[in-house]
Amino acid sequence: MLTFKNYNIADWFSFYRVVAAPFLLLLLFLHYREFFTWMLLISYATDMIDGFLARRLNITSSRGSQLDSMGDQITFIVALLGLVVFEFDFMKAHYQLLLVVFIPYLIQMFLAFKKYGKATAFHTYLAKLSALTQGVFILWFLFFGPLYWLFYVLIILGVLETIEEIALIFMYDEWVSGVKGIYWALRDKRRKNN
Repeated sequence: MLTFKNYNIADWFSFYRVVAAPFLLLLLFLHYREFFTWMLLISYATDMIDGFLARRLNITSSRGSQLDSMGDQITFIVALLGLVVFEFDFMKAHYQLLLVVFIPYLIQMFLAFKKYGKATAFHTYLAKLSALTQGVFILWFLFFGPLYWLFYVLIILGVLETIEEIALIFMYDEWVSGVKGIYWALRDKRRKNN
């Protein structure tokens, strides 16, 4: 049975993103672009808030990290669907570049599920930067129109972040969360070997 008393305030912000997804999908279905965009902005804001609270209040946990990652992925998928619904011509014109990011991401997810039985939650600095760039681009696009330079930065960061995630999967035999990046993973491995 699911009990909510063991979840902390940061977890609740992550829960919000999961619970908000069906409402966002309904807004997409009804073609309420402005309301969808404002609700999406709130979802992205909760992503920043939950991480800040978890670190600030020292309430980080692997469960919270997984919940945060799930909320991030659901929000991103809904945001992409928003672009498909509201900006289909842009998505169609740039689908090849989007596949350059999406296909390695699918490979990374496959490797994670094969090795760990669940998605990664490394939360590297590069992943945070990539997620921030994605959120800013999508929200800016939905509110004001595309920033092409930011779109290309988003593609580059997405590819680099996915390559880093794949490398980290090969570096860690057991599932871990909160890895800052390859440099820190190598440093931790050296410390353990000494």
